[in-house]
Amino acid sequence: MNQKINEQAVLLGKRQSLVGILTRAVAPASRNGPAVVILNTGVIHRVGHHRMYVTMARALARAGRIVLRFDFSGIGDSDARTDALPLVDSCLADIKEALDWLEREHQVSQIILIGLCSGADHAVLYGHTDARIVALVLMDPTIPATRRFYLHYIARRLTRLHNWTNLLAGRSRLLNEWAKQLILVVRPGLRSRQITLQDLQFHTCLEQSYQNTVDRRIQILAILSEETTRQTYSGQILDAFPNVQFRDQLTTEFFPCSDHLFTLEADRAKLIPLILRWIDASSSMFRAEQPYNPQNGNLAAE
Repeated sequence: MNQKINEQAVLLGKRQSLVGILTRAVAPASRNGPAVVILNTGVIHRVGHHRMYVTMARALARAGRIVLRFDFSGIGDSDARTDALPLVDSCLADIKEALDWLEREHQVSQIILIGLCSGADHAVLYGHTDARIVALVLMDPTIPATRRFYLHYIARRLTRLHNWTNLLAGRSRLLNEWAKQLILVVRPGLRSRQITLQDLQFHTCLEQSYQNTVDRRIQILAILSEETTRQTYSGQILDAFPNVQFRDQLTTEFFPCSDHLFTLEADRAKLIPLILRWIDASSSMFRAEQPYNPQNGNLAAE
């Protein structure tokens, strides 16, 4: 499908403090299917890096999906929260309020979360707690380093002259990261009691979140770029979480030579159609749709 679309600015949340853009086809969709919610990357507002989320939302809408991209509290046009929630908890609460609005205003009962970097991490942490989530599209999520990661990382950087210059000048990102991890091993008390996205690799909660996700029969598409400090090879997510039984619920795609933000047009020209194809191909594997009850839709207490 290649339908005409419209875009509407909307106010979400209990205080109508979250600002979003709803993108959908002008003509009613000819098929039922999950809506898509695109999450912020760090402090970048809802347009995404180089307007990637604008392009992605429009492509998904032309394919017949309802798409919502919104700003977390305190980012972009959204007001800050007034309840003093920690940052991660605030983002997870924002996601629930956005999904509640979609369910109430557009009768949506199945949703796919899409996120890059911290947006992917928020999707992993939230997805298994909500019965409406049927799939996650994770672009460069946090993946703990493995032995093979370091071998690839060092080998790749030793072939580049500017990395030798950084090493000699004491500006090596790898050495700095090793130093941080060594300090936390020697003095674990320095770790924050509140989980932050930067701390995820040191917590079993991330592995448990993935296991809960597959236990809920949620499909996962993990899209990984090579030019990042998060992963260096396509199978790292499996090696990093050996106790998670992903079975057939995880699909991985590796973009060699792509940077963390998929900056090159050539990479984006592959990225967005890949996501569309995966969603279409995976539709038959999404959980059978069941009526959603907003009173017990959140599964966090189970």
